[in-house]
Amino acid sequence: MTLKPSAGFFGHPRGLATLFFTEMWERFTYYGMRAVLVLFLVAAVSTGGFGIDDKTATAIYGLYTAGAYLAALPGGWIADRLIGAQRAVLAGGLAIALGNALLAMSTSPRGFYIGLVVIVLGVGLLKPNVSAIVADLYPEGGARLDSGFTIFYIGINIGGLLGPLITGLAQQYFGLRAGFAAAAFFMAVGVLQFYLTRRHLGTAGTFIAATGADGIALTPPWRRFWWVAGLSALALTAVTAGWIPVQAVALARLAAYAILGIAALYFLYYFTAAGLNREERRRGVVLVVLFVGCALFFSGYEQAGSSMNLFAERYTDRVIAALDFVIPTGWFQSLNSAFIIIFAPFFAWIWIALARRNLNPSAPAKFALGVILMGSGFLVMAAAASIVASGSKVLPYWLIVTYLLHTFGELCLSPVGLSYYTKLTPKRFVGQMMGMWFLAMSLGNLVAGLIAGEFDANNVAAMPGQYMHIVYFSVGLGAVLLILSRPVKKLMGDVQ
Repeated sequence: MTLKPSAGFFGHPRGLATLFFTEMWERFTYYGMRAVLVLFLVAAVSTGGFGIDDKTATAIYGLYTAGAYLAALPGGWIADRLIGAQRAVLAGGLAIALGNALLAMSTSPRGFYIGLVVIVLGVGLLKPNVSAIVADLYPEGGARLDSGFTIFYIGINIGGLLGPLITGLAQQYFGLRAGFAAAAFFMAVGVLQFYLTRRHLGTAGTFIAATGADGIALTPPWRRFWWVAGLSALALTAVTAGWIPVQAVALARLAAYAILGIAALYFLYYFTAAGLNREERRRGVVLVVLFVGCALFFSGYEQAGSSMNLFAERYTDRVIAALDFVIPTGWFQSLNSAFIIIFAPFFAWIWIALARRNLNPSAPAKFALGVILMGSGFLVMAAAASIVASGSKVLPYWLIVTYLLHTFGELCLSPVGLSYYTKLTPKRFVGQMMGMWFLAMSLGNLVAGLIAGEFDANNVAAMPGQYMHIVYFSVGLGAVLLILSRPVKKLMGDVQ
């Protein structure tokens, strides 16, 4: 018996509301925790932090955020081949809540890092598969799917707005670990909401691949899964117990090369052994181009939780004298989400309006524009850093303008990328290819942490030049993508 998704959510399937709120609370947890993580790691031991140096702290941040997206690839595979997307979302939400609870309770770095790993596993199960279920609600595709993803993206950013506000306040007034406790609580709320309303999804997200491209029946590879899970658990035990010494910065560099290798091997498999027809291979080339653009965009964009977060903490005048109030540093992490909530409806409208006039820019062109806007934001940061280098703190509006430009770049890139990755991918590979999208984000996050580690708090004179290097690279890359956008669009065929 096939269950249809319930109807009635602003003209969209009712199941979109279930996914909207599930992802809202997951992003509340992720962005709220991201806003306080580096600040906790670098805080003095006497105040409850770990007193870690900036270079190591930002490398840990990069490893954590990269790991959260890297885990999306096996998370998509587990949903596609073993348990289905709905069950993967439920299991992932439970793991995220548990991991944040461990962060709040752990008194040693070892326990804290185990909590980070548990969160990574949870995000890997939830994040790609909740997006894949959204795509399942719109089998017809087209501009309506783009609109649905944009509404879904608003839910992401309501969570992204509220998370840093609440965890930042909790950290400032109730202690460094209180932010993690708030994240754990609200993720538990999200899991309960998903469990109670998942009936509105119908059979969306219950697909498990039963046959391969050649039509031969597939046996669920549970034995392979348990072997990999057991070896991974053994490796984690060896690292946390200190049997294998790990240096965060070196590990981050090694992980960047490893992710590049994984991406190359997966796309090699996709093009040579996945049973694709000619049209699917042509579209696969576009997926590779979008992968590269996504990774490079997020290597700059994700400075938000590391170098820009420390910039807000140390070099921004956050005192509101009239209210006798100090703005929590984490609150600046809410700016991006606030701007998305304000401007996303306009972007959703303009893409549809342009499509009606056959003027809608191609996905590669939107990616190019997003990268250029991101680079422009760092031009503002370079100017702010010049003021800091002269010995003064800057007012918050420098960060506000930077986040505004980054938001416009993200609105050109992220929701469009999610949509096109589902449109260009054969159904039997949707979960895995959504994992590849998040793998690109993983690589960008990891590189962002390494870049942030190069900012030296004792050498503020070097900051303007470091930000300008990001500007030169980003704008130049965006220009190259723009030039390539027309030939890449031809490979997309009739996908709109």
